[in-house]
Amino acid sequence: MLKWVQVSLFLGLLVITGWISYSFLEGQLIGTVTIFIIVSATLIVFTIFIENRDPSQTLNWILIFAVFPVIGFFFYLLFGRNYKKKKRFEKKKEADEKAFNMFEVSRIFDHEEIEQMGDHQKMFFRLAQELGNSPISFNTDTHVLTNGAEKFPELIAALKEAKHHIHLEYYIVRNDQIGKQIQEVLIEKAKQGVEVRFLYDAVGCWALPRLYFDQMKEAGVHVQAFAPVRFPLIGSRINYRNHRKIVIVDGKIGFMGGLNIGDEYLGKVKMYGKWRDTHLYVRGESVRSLQLIFLRDWQYETDEQLLEHKYLQPEVLDHNQIQGGVQMIAGGPDNKWETIKKLYFAMIISAKKKIWIASPYFIPDDDVLTAMKVASLSGLDVRLLVPSKPDKRVVFHASRSYFAELLDAGIRVFEYEKGFMHSKVMLVDDELASIGTSNMDMRSFHLNFEVNAFLFKTDSTIELKEDFERDFLDSNELVPETFNKRSIFIRVMESFFRLLSPLL
Repeated sequence: MLKWVQVSLFLGLLVITGWISYSFLEGQLIGTVTIFIIVSATLIVFTIFIENRDPSQTLNWILIFAVFPVIGFFFYLLFGRNYKKKKRFEKKKEADEKAFNMFEVSRIFDHEEIEQMGDHQKMFFRLAQELGNSPISFNTDTHVLTNGAEKFPELIAALKEAKHHIHLEYYIVRNDQIGKQIQEVLIEKAKQGVEVRFLYDAVGCWALPRLYFDQMKEAGVHVQAFAPVRFPLIGSRINYRNHRKIVIVDGKIGFMGGLNIGDEYLGKVKMYGKWRDTHLYVRGESVRSLQLIFLRDWQYETDEQLLEHKYLQPEVLDHNQIQGGVQMIAGGPDNKWETIKKLYFAMIISAKKKIWIASPYFIPDDDVLTAMKVASLSGLDVRLLVPSKPDKRVVFHASRSYFAELLDAGIRVFEYEKGFMHSKVMLVDDELASIGTSNMDMRSFHLNFEVNAFLFKTDSTIELKEDFERDFLDSNELVPETFNKRSIFIRVMESFFRLLSPLL
């Protein structure tokens, strides 16, 4: 049925295009363009209904067509076509599941540790394994790297110690001081015979000079763009971006979290000031999970099969020195389910005492928004930490459109004042935490390739709690009475940008 609709849409647009060309010659262009807009929008809306999307998404698209009749048409071609996503990533999904089932699901884990969890926590980690094909590990050590000042020295030190391979996967890389410093280390290691592979997102690194990677290639570094965009105004490939930040060194040490590579992440860009972010240093079993995510992404773009034991033998740690469990989960448009969104939702509804969330871009769907409000109305301590200044104004104002109803439900909203807050962290009951690349927004839930670590009673969980407490002190808490006095112009702008939530 869907293929029939797609064919009908294509033929209809073809006929209308021919009609416009003929009418242009006859001097009737304005009236025909109007007909074109009406017919094309009708065909697209019909397609959306046939796809049986979430009703809120369907209504949002209809509103976009109503408010932006011409631009909305092109927005849909770029961002709205679900069938393109399903077709493009079906093979990747199947290959990823096969790889994870081979190396992850079959591994033995500590049943005694699992039995010490509460029933709600057991259910969460079973859900995470079902969605992400990766079980919880009780042989993984982690350490929170708060801000770029902690991440980059640790990262560079690990890169310099590499003996066999270095694998990097980033959304944004800058040709600035820290970018060049890491480039120099990678070139040096490649010349020493270390295998170096660098997977970068083609859109996130649009501004990066070609020379940056050409110099690395000349030294023997294997470089690959993820999802290159050749015809951005025609194809929808531009919409599915690799937002992951992963580094694996010799299969023994891993890094993941919110920090890209650039001077702004060290607080050196005046426009942002201090950059508040969170990253994770990983050793032990879960490094293999990160490695599998990288290797599957690498093969998707290069067709190079690297699922070999030399890359998948993590360090075995002393179990007596390990505290708690760690589970690495990849989310993206190649998943059957909206993996990260469902795990965020499960964390919220599993809470017994408190839910603390940090997200620079807060555009939740109805499920997550309702779960947060119900938790707060039930007496839980629910807090949201967001930036006080925008780096993307449209997203910033769309996010603030949700604050009034959050405050009305008793949720405490804090705006970080000491710079730009970019952490993506959730903490539940001081026991369960998530740290990674996924924002609390539609793009991370439905479109981007993301990776999050879910932590249970680890030392890092305590570190995240302490970071939250410091961040709240460095923030301004919104007061409903004051926030509700903002001007009608600001309210209209917030509501207007909220209409664009399917695109943000």
